Amino acid sequence: MSVVIDAARMGRTLARIAHEVVERNRGLDEVAFVGIRTRGVPLARRIVTTIGELTNHQVAVGSLDITLYRDDLMRHPVGPQPVVGRTDIPFAIDDHRIILVDDVLYTGRTVRAALDALIDFGRPRTIQLLVLIDRGHRELPIKADYVGKNLPTSLKESVQVRLVETDGVDEVVVEEASSP
Repeated sequence: MSVVIDAARMGRTLARIAHEVVERNRGLDEVAFVGIRTRGVPLARRIVTTIGELTNHQVAVGSLDITLYRDDLMRHPVGPQPVVGRTDIPFAIDDHRIILVDDVLYTGRTVRAALDALIDFGRPRTIQLLVLIDRGHRELPIKADYVGKNLPTSLKESVQVRLVETDGVDEVVVEEASSP
């Protein structure tokens, strides 16, 4: 196991991304964040908090559960099925510039599912993608607009993002993936 981002570096990375979002989206009135459950939600909230400190502007934030939009949901009908979480988008997304937040961008399938889910709530003006880690190995033509760290990995490795809110510690680790 190798720690590639510790708590201090994660804080600096999220602050840098917050600055990038402010620079790219002049006038934040129509900007809203939507975090993909599970770890995209606390990341979105942290970035929104930092943007608020930088600009004195309150940016809306919501959470999105993509379970029912996954393309592997019923591939294996025997055995335990995923638990559906809660989607909470307390604002209209129509005509907003939505920033979709996730922890790791890998094949692109999670983002595809999130786009499908998000469109069911309305028609945003634009959707931008923000990820803490881009590890490569895309299966779909998806590219992030904001990336905390590009982290080339092998298919034999696993990237684990751990956050205080969900795991009790802030870090990103790369470890050998367990065999099936």
